[in-house]
Amino acid sequence: MPNSEVLPLPAPAAGGSAVAPGFPPLTERPLGAGEAEAVARMFKALGDPVRLRLFSAVASHEGGEACVCDISDVGVSQPTVSHHLKKLREAGLLTSERRGTWVYYRVEPSVLSTMGHLLTPPATAA
Repeated sequence: MPNSEVLPLPAPAAGGSAVAPGFPPLTERPLGAGEAEAVARMFKALGDPVRLRLFSAVASHEGGEACVCDISDVGVSQPTVSHHLKKLREAGLLTSERRGTWVYYRVEPSVLSTMGHLLTPPATAA
C-alpha cells in the first residue's frame, strides 16, 4: 500500500497547460500566492544537496523506481537518509511503497514535467 503525501496541484487556470496544470512558465505571468507556495515547497525540498542527490538517484534509477537500499549511499547515516526521503515525500516529489522490509521510491509522475514547464523559456519569434 503506498505511503505518500502528494503535493496538491492547483486546478488548471483558464488556458492552462495539460503538462503542468495551474502552473504557467515563470516567464508568462507572476505566480499567485497559492501557486508560489506550492512551487516553493517543491524547490525548497530540492534545496538541500542530500535531498537533491536522493531525488536524482530515484529519478535516474533503472525503471524509474529505487529501493532505499540502492540509494542510501549519499554520505549520511541511514536515519538521515530516511529523514530526507520523508521530506521529499511530504513535498510531493516522491511516492513510496513498502514491500517486505524495503521501501521503494518513485518520482511522482507529474513532478518532472511540472518543474520543466515552470522553467521553460518563452518561445522566440522566428
